[in-house]
Amino acid sequence: MRSVSVKRADSFSLYIDSIASDKSISHRSAMFAVLADGTTKIRNFLRAEDTMNSLAIVKALGADVKDDGTTIEIKSSGIIEPEDILDCGNSGTGMRLFCGLLASANGSFVLTGDEYLKRRPMKRVTTPLQSIGALIDGRDEGELAPLHIRGASLKAFNYESKIASAQVKSALILAALQADGICHYSEPELSRDHTERMLNGMGAQIKRDGLHLEISPLKGLLKPLDIVVPTDPSSAFFFAVAAAITPGASITLKGVTLNPTRIEAFKVLEKMGALIEYSETDNRYEPIGDIKVSQAPLKAVTVSENISWLIDELPALSIAMSCADGISRVENAEELRVKESDRISTVMENLNKCGISTHEFKDGYEITGGTLKAAKVTSFGDHRIAMSFAIAGLVCDMEVEDIACIDTSFPNFFELLSQISEVKHDH
Repeated sequence: MRSVSVKRADSFSLYIDSIASDKSISHRSAMFAVLADGTTKIRNFLRAEDTMNSLAIVKALGADVKDDGTTIEIKSSGIIEPEDILDCGNSGTGMRLFCGLLASANGSFVLTGDEYLKRRPMKRVTTPLQSIGALIDGRDEGELAPLHIRGASLKAFNYESKIASAQVKSALILAALQADGICHYSEPELSRDHTERMLNGMGAQIKRDGLHLEISPLKGLLKPLDIVVPTDPSSAFFFAVAAAITPGASITLKGVTLNPTRIEAFKVLEKMGALIEYSETDNRYEPIGDIKVSQAPLKAVTVSENISWLIDELPALSIAMSCADGISRVENAEELRVKESDRISTVMENLNKCGISTHEFKDGYEITGGTLKAAKVTSFGDHRIAMSFAIAGLVCDMEVEDIACIDTSFPNFFELLSQISEVKHDH
C-alpha cells in the first residue's frame, strides 16, 4: 500500500498552469462525441484513470479515437454493441452518465467498476430511467453495479428530482434526447450545469426556467465539440487551501472554469477571510479565467446552501475550517455519505487523529478550529480525502496511507505539492 509523508511548509508564492484538467468536462466531452456528426476535437483532456476509462468505453462503443498526445479526435458513426464489459473504474460520473446515454442504444451493455464504485448507490439513476422504459438491472435490484442495460424505446417524462445532482440530471438529459417527446426535469437547487451548457453549444434544445429544464428530443446528430478543457476548480481548490492556511503564501491558478456552479468553495473560502481575485479570459462553452488566492487570517463559517456546488470540495474546505478561528458548521450535506467514502465520517475520523475537535451529525458536521497536529491517516480509498490531508501536512507534517486513488483524478498532484514542501513516498 502506497503512502506519502508531507512536511510543514514555509511561505510560498506560486503561479501554476499545470493543475489537472476538469474531470467533469473531460468525461462529458468524450461521451457527447457519440451524439455528433463529424469529428470532436478535445485539447487539454484529463489523462487520469477515470477519464481515460470513459474514452476507452467510447472507443469500445464504436467510435474512432485518435490521440496525438495534445489533441484527441473522436468520430462516431453511432453506438454499436461492445464485445466486452465496460469498465468505469472509480467514476460515478462515468457510470451514471453512461446509463442515460446507453438506455436507448441498440444492444446489450454491462457497466462495472472498481471495488469502491461497486458499493455506490445507482438507483438514483436506474429508477427514473426504468420508469420511462429503460431496461436496466443490477445487484440489489439495480442499486449496485455491475449494471446491465439493454437499449429500449424511452417515453417522454416529467421528473422532479429530490436531490440536486448533476449526475442524475445529466443521465436524464441524455435519455431525454432520445425520448419520444419533450421531457421536463426539475431539481431542488441548481446543480452543476456543464451538460446543458455543452449540449446546447452542440445544438441541442435544452431550455432553462429557474430550476426547471425542458429538453426536446434530437431531430438528428449534434455539431461536434471543439473544446479546450479548462483547469478543474475542484483540483485547483486543494492548492487554494494550501495558500489560505500557510502564513504569507499566495498562489495563482491559471485557466480555471469560472462557472458559478463550480467555484462556490472559493466563495466560501473568501467569506472565511482568504484574499481571492478572479479574472475571466475566455467564455465559449464555459467561462474560464485565473484565480489568485493569498493567505489571511481565517474565521469560522456555516455552509448550508448551494451544497451541490461544492460537495467535492468540502473535504479540503474542512482543512481550512480546522485552521480557522471559531466553530464551523456544514449542513444539508448528507450526499457526502455516498461519495467514494462516507466523507462525513472519514474526514471527522482523520481530523480527530490530528487533534481537532469535531461533531458529526446525519447531514453534516461541526469543526472547532485549532492547531492541526502531526498524524498518520488513511485515505479510505478516496482521492479527495487523500489530497485534503496531504495539504493539511503543510501546517503540521502528515503521513497519508493508501494514496493510489489519487491517480484516478489528479496524476501530477504530488509533483505540484513538492514545489511547496518536502514530499516523501513510501512504496
